[in-house]
Amino acid sequence: MSEVNRMDNPIVPESLDDVTLINPEIQECPFPTYDLLREAAPVFHDPITGMYVVTRYEDLRNIALDYDNFSNHRYSNDPDMHTPSQQIAYNLFKEKGWVPGKSLAARDDPDHKQMRSLFDEAFRPKRVKEIEDDVQSLAYHLFDEFIDDGECDYVRQYAVPLPLFIICKQMGARDEDVWQIKAWTDAWIKGLSIGLDEEGVIWATEMEIQAQHYFQKIFEQLRKQPNDTLLSELVNNEVPGWGRTLTDNELHAEMMQDTFVGGSETTTNAMAAGIMLLDRNPEIWAQLRSDPDKYLTTFVEEVVRLESPAQAMTRIAKHDYELHGVTIPKGSVVDLRYAAGNRDQRHFECPHDINLERRNAASHLGFSTGTHYCLGAPLARRELYWGFKAFVDRIDSFSVIPEKNNLRHLPNYALRILKELHIEFKARN
Repeated sequence: MSEVNRMDNPIVPESLDDVTLINPEIQECPFPTYDLLREAAPVFHDPITGMYVVTRYEDLRNIALDYDNFSNHRYSNDPDMHTPSQQIAYNLFKEKGWVPGKSLAARDDPDHKQMRSLFDEAFRPKRVKEIEDDVQSLAYHLFDEFIDDGECDYVRQYAVPLPLFIICKQMGARDEDVWQIKAWTDAWIKGLSIGLDEEGVIWATEMEIQAQHYFQKIFEQLRKQPNDTLLSELVNNEVPGWGRTLTDNELHAEMMQDTFVGGSETTTNAMAAGIMLLDRNPEIWAQLRSDPDKYLTTFVEEVVRLESPAQAMTRIAKHDYELHGVTIPKGSVVDLRYAAGNRDQRHFECPHDINLERRNAASHLGFSTGTHYCLGAPLARRELYWGFKAFVDRIDSFSVIPEKNNLRHLPNYALRILKELHIEFKARN
């Protein structure tokens, strides 16, 4: 075991008066803030966002499984509830593209269960196994492209293309368009930023509309000529119980949120985080190399637990709900800080340590839980496994290049994103 090194001089709030999770400096290293909230205010009413932030593991799990009291609905799907920024985006979508429908993540049962069955079929074990063979091959091929250079930007040259090429293949996108798609997903993520100015909202929305027009052509082609891709199944298969296929608006919602961001961006971020953890914990690197077959699976779980690429998800309270003496009013947005629960000492012994012998590592909430458990988790785990396996097999030693990195994360309320990671390495013979 080893203490995970934190960012130099992270913000450590002296009191709850200093806490708001939209502070970019807190977002850079939120873990001391999570520690404070778990102990002093396990249900914290953020004065800036108005959300009720929940941070303890057991509470997070209970709320995620409580479908009677909490809904996955998003106010962004209600035009009469839009913020000024959301209204700007809505008008642009109506004028130039397609207003995104409800995504899978924003639905409750029975709609959610019916729609998810379409995805479950697409992610059946046989298909995941077929995709995994491509993942394994690509993982080693990507290393071969820069292994002789002795250094690389691990994010751009490896962590981004590995999951992105895989999901692009399943979505019918051309290899030569991968980096354009990455630009669209980056814009979509920036569009999530709380407090984004009007110019930023317009830019992010117009970028998403560009992506919509790109994929609309693919939708129309697949309706005429279905193939064996995941997207073809989503376009052409009828949703059980609905009596119809997904509309264009619903498909466009899935493309950005659940498919490209959920299916590639979070895996990219975990992959980069894992190498950072190994650089900061050389004894863990030595342990992992000593027996990768024994330790790799747990290493993957510990990376997702400790760094939580998806920091949080939201729910809406269906009724007044009391927790730890705090009343969460009906209609309130509840911020489920899974990243805080993943370091809760009540569930994980020595929670800030990376421990390759941890028996309950896979019980983390990095992929959520319950009916909204991440449908792409099995594939993400295999992508992370082969990504790290290729690293262990190809690299003898490595280090982060200080002068080429600032090692800061992109400010974001919901995701933990390392934009670059330049490393130098010695290849294995």
